[in-house]
Amino acid sequence: MTAYLILHGWQNHRPADHWQHHLADRLTGLGHQVTYPQLPDPDDPSLEVWLTELTRYLSEGPDVVVAHSASVLLWLHAVARGTAGVGDVERVLLVAPPARPVLAGLPEVAEFVAPPLDFTLPGPTLLVAGDDDPYCPGGARAAYGDPLGIPTQLLPGAAHLDLDAGYGSWPAVLDWCLDPEAGFTVR
Repeated sequence: MTAYLILHGWQNHRPADHWQHHLADRLTGLGHQVTYPQLPDPDDPSLEVWLTELTRYLSEGPDVVVAHSASVLLWLHAVARGTAGVGDVERVLLVAPPARPVLAGLPEVAEFVAPPLDFTLPGPTLLVAGDDDPYCPGGARAAYGDPLGIPTQLLPGAAHLDLDAGYGSWPAVLDWCLDPEAGFTVR
């Protein structure tokens, strides 16, 4: 059994059709321990409140963290601050992080702008993003993958990898959760 922590992004109220919900259901059905919390105030989140919540969930000892959108930045802030438990996670999947200029232009999430990317991620981390993500103009590889030195997979036409982009069920993310060598494909 593997313990998974799945973290949603801004304005995500964990709709049943979202790939994260499908992932949580499938992993649970396979007998894994899954924590997929509704983070407080997803429409107007507080970085400090979300960091407190993340610290609490990390104390439960997840093996794998899967973060989408604003929670990618949550994870980066936690690592930069040396939050307890980040180094104990075996592997991390960062999906569709929004870029600094986009976040800075949205008052509700401006405080989530990435910290200086001058730290080393504590364990195996993979970044997956659409090659045309409207929330990350310039691309996730240039914004996060290259500065952090982490492998990045860009999916053609996948946009923000959310429901608007057609990402309800996404079998590739389940495959990766079960086997970190599995490759990512579009829906």
